[in-house]
Amino acid sequence: MANLSAGLLWEIFKHVRSWLTNLNRASDARKQQSIAALRRLISASRETAVYIRQMNDTQQRDHAIETRLSLLWTELGFALEDLGINKLAKRCNINGKQWANPDHYDADFIKKADVSLERMEQMAHFILLTIRH
Repeated sequence: MANLSAGLLWEIFKHVRSWLTNLNRASDARKQQSIAALRRLISASRETAVYIRQMNDTQQRDHAIETRLSLLWTELGFALEDLGINKLAKRCNINGKQWANPDHYDADFIKKADVSLERMEQMAHFILLTIRH
């Protein structure tokens, strides 16, 4: 969390401010759903990082794992969208599509979409901290 830029914090704050206003009015069950979805995002990020490390080490792709990652990220996108965490939902859906078809988006789009695993984890951690306080 220490390496979050001021720009990223401001971006997250703007997005999360209105969402948190609604979440504060929401039931405890809704808050728990949000926490669970954000934790699943962090787990998915780490699972994806392990697979990327495996691909780099072996120079081989595994379509079964890529299918799982595509579905995992897509389902996370749906869950976050249902909870109103739309910026992260959009990033998850992009990752899901990218794992399903690596040629779907060009490199420039991926860079601009800012869907790095590190960025997504940072956003999820920030939202989790905000929910708890």
